[in-house]
This record gives sequence, C-alpha cells and structure tokens, in this order.
Amino acid sequence: MKEKVLNGKKNGMLVLVLCILGEIASIALLIWAAIRLETDGGALNNALLIVGMILTFTVWIPLVGLRVLGPQEALVLTLFGKYIGTLKGDGFYAVNPFCSAVNPAAKTKLSQSGDVKTVSMPVTTSANGSVAVEIPSKKLSLKIMTLNNSRQKINDCLGNPIEIGIAVTWRITDTAKAVFNVDNYKEYLSLQCDSALRNIVRIYPYDVAPGVDTTGDGVADEGSLRGSSDIVAGRIRDEIQTRVDEAGIEIVEARITYLAYATEIAAVMLQRQQASAIIDARKMIVEGAVGMVEMALDRLSEGGRVELDDERKAAMVSNLLVVLCGNRDAQPIVNSGSLY
Repeated sequence: MKEKVLNGKKNGMLVLVLCILGEIASIALLIWAAIRLETDGGALNNALLIVGMILTFTVWIPLVGLRVLGPQEALVLTLFGKYIGTLKGDGFYAVNPFCSAVNPAAKTKLSQSGDVKTVSMPVTTSANGSVAVEIPSKKLSLKIMTLNNSRQKINDCLGNPIEIGIAVTWRITDTAKAVFNVDNYKEYLSLQCDSALRNIVRIYPYDVAPGVDTTGDGVADEGSLRGSSDIVAGRIRDEIQTRVDEAGIEIVEARITYLAYATEIAAVMLQRQQASAIIDARKMIVEGAVGMVEMALDRLSEGGRVELDDERKAAMVSNLLVVLCGNRDAQPIVNSGSLY
C-alpha cells in the first residue's frame, strides 16, 4: 500500500458558504412556493414546492465532508472500503461526504507522548443523569513522539539478569502503511521495541568482561551495556527500524533510560564491584609506595650520606611499606640509642 496525498482539497470554507446560501435559498423557495400554492394553485407551484423540500433536506449533505486538520496531522480516508487518499497539513478541507476516516490505533493508549486525543461528549441516561463518553479521534499525528516501554528483565551474554528500559522517539512517515499494513501500528511498534531490545542486550555483558565478542568479528573487545551505551542504543535503533519499515514508521532515536542488575543479584554484584574497586586501589597504593621507597633509598645513598647494609635496608623497606600502605596513621618510635 502506497500513500496518496490528496491535494487541492482546501476549499472547506467555500463549500460551507455555498451550503449555507443553498439552504437559505431552498427554504426561501419552499416558503414562496407554499404561499403561491395557497393563492393560485397549479402544477408549477406544486413542482416548486417539491423541489424546495428536496433541496432543504439535501443541500446540507456536503457539510458532512468538511474536515479540519491542525499542523502535523493527517487523516486517512476510505470510500466504501477503498483507500482514496490522505489529507496532510493544516487547513479546512472538503471531501466526499461519504468518505470515512480510518485509524485502528485511535483507542490504543501507550506510555508515550503525543497519543491521539479523545473528545468527551455528554450522554444523558434515564437512571444516572449524564455521563461522558469518549469518542476517539481518527486523526494521525505526524509529530515526533516518544515511546517509553516498561522495564524488562533480560539475561546478558554472561547469563546475569539485568533490568533495562529504553525510550524510543519515532514518527509516522507513510500513513497508508501505518493504517493498512499492520493491524495496530502502536502495539506493533511497542512489541518490536521489546523484541529488538531483548535481541541486542543478549549480545553484551553488563560490564566489561574478558573474552567476549560483541561485534561479531571473532575478536574479543571491551563492549558492555554500561560502558558502550551509545553504541548499544544505535544498534537497538537500527534493529527496530528494520522491523517497522513495513509499518511506515521512522525511528528517530533510541536511548537507554534505566540499567541495573536485577534485584536478586544486585547485592552480590555490588560486593563484587566494591571488591574490584578495592583491589584496584590497593594496586595503585602499592605501586606508589614501592616507587617512594626506591626514591628514598636512592636519595640516602647519594653522596655516601648514609651507608646501610642489606639487613638495615630490608628493615627500612618494611617499615616504609607498612607506613605507606597502612589504613591508619603510623605511630613513630624514636630510637635514641646507637644504630648498631
């Protein structure tokens, strides 16, 4: 199904004025024929009276075909089940009064921006008074909308369960495909977003892990959900786009909005991250302490200032490492006696 835009239909105001003038003229003709019929009679006056009645009850029919669209709105029209075209852009349109608008997703409400608005109309009932009935609008929004699907629990490539959520910005580019190629383009988009997210997340680990190939080239890399969020989001967008082309939808952007370990392993993984951070910090402290000890020995041995044998050097190195690598402040002991 290919979209066909109806051009040259922005003559709604002209049709409205002509219908009003025609209704006034038909009523005037009806009254005049009735007066002439009472006074003179005759077949001509009878014919004029019948014509006036027919015009009075039919001249308003073109008013049913009047359509008003705002900016970035569209209306898909069918005539007796056949697609005849799409109205696009703001304006006051006049179309065939027997045309009907089609939007199968009009009643669908997702957690997204830009959902189709509904019109509430009061309906009077005998028992409860008046109640409001929502009439969904058949208009399609061509604006960029944001779909924020619910969080999913997915296992990463290492089998760790994680919770992840994405926000997808999208818009309709082909109204005919969106309406006729899929049953409900909103539900279709939502399901394809969930499926694409699940497929991409299974390729990556939550954090950088050794021996994991995320690009498919057979070489281990450092890709991860936490560290390569932009790359992951780009792959999710491309995956969704390939799935929704047939629905006439363009995926503008996909972004990760929530990422965390599942609750059942969150505490264990937090301890693991803390242990890894402590080990890295200790490595840095030890490397710095060793460098400081080497510098101290070199400076003391320069110019023969202090001569230390191997035993004293070992004792000095041990004391300095304890002081530099300890978690608490050192308590110095002053030796007032002889060195030997």
